[in-house]
Amino acid sequence: MDMNSQFFIDGLFPTPIISANINRRWTEKELALFDYHRDFTHNNMGNTTSNDRYVLNAPEARGLVEFIGQGIQYYVDRIICPKNPVEFYITQSWLNYTKPGEYHHTHEHPNSIISGVLYIDADRENDKIIFHKSNRYQQIKFPQSEFNPYNSESWYFEVGTGDLKLFPSSLTHNVEQKKGDNIRCSLAFNVFAKGYIGSEEELTALHLRF
Repeated sequence: MDMNSQFFIDGLFPTPIISANINRRWTEKELALFDYHRDFTHNNMGNTTSNDRYVLNAPEARGLVEFIGQGIQYYVDRIICPKNPVEFYITQSWLNYTKPGEYHHTHEHPNSIISGVLYIDADRENDKIIFHKSNRYQQIKFPQSEFNPYNSESWYFEVGTGDLKLFPSSLTHNVEQKKGDNIRCSLAFNVFAKGYIGSEEELTALHLRF
């Protein structure tokens, strides 16, 4: 009998990362939208970002909003599980363009609950998103013979065209220096909530409207 067969790991308080792929080609209207914003950008820390901060408000993005909305609802139903009626909605959305040799600085997304990225043009062999543990302090630090989600201070996911990633907005993330020949294009967005949050009995009630 394998002695290790009697042991197992429970992942307590894990950080959720939701992954999916749109599984279709971009429409002509969507491609025109991405190309249009490529000509109207400003410098970010390491790459460029669209001047428009509400890209998903465009009529041409309706199909993208529907797909992303399904992902958001999946996150809400499986992760947050709100007891009271709450509506989650996309606040801001923007396009990032990263050329070979460029990068995306380490950051989080304040004033947001869920954040996400839909990859418009990404090369799975070279493109990735890196997430970092929120509390990186270790009282005792052992050199690892191999890395896993339990002993790592950071973890990455390879990403390709059509991939969607959803994660808590507080989760620190970045993109390393771009490799490969393509110009990586990603559509980033933030999600907030309106409705009845908290509990009257626990003195945490909060009614958010707009």
